[in-house]
Amino acid sequence: MKYMIQMNVPADQWDSVMSGYSADDMKAMFAHMNALNEELVSADEWVDGQGLGGPSRVKTVRAGSDGRPQVTDGPAQPGPILAGYWLVDVENEDRALEIAARASACPAPGGKPGNDPVEVHAIPSDPTEA
Repeated sequence: MKYMIQMNVPADQWDSVMSGYSADDMKAMFAHMNALNEELVSADEWVDGQGLGGPSRVKTVRAGSDGRPQVTDGPAQPGPILAGYWLVDVENEDRALEIAARASACPAPGGKPGNDPVEVHAIPSDPTEA
């Protein structure tokens, strides 16, 4: 079954969160995430995954009444934005939850596990199952 595992960061805290990481903290964070990604690839569970840019790189688009897109800078709503995701195809929900826990344990500034909340979304194979 496929799952989207996602990490979110409050948009208004993005800059302060990111500036809290030293160069060594960033290396530790990326090493942790790369190891997780490599494990998923080796287990043939990886479908896709990306770390995303912050709110300054977000565009919100709506259909305009004239047929042209209406584009504004920034997230559509205040609150958390998607910071990164994994799309995995795993045997069962327990495995998806295990992957999410590994992501949550990513080192925070200072090297301790961040224990950030990570959401797990089931992707039904049949849209009527939603």
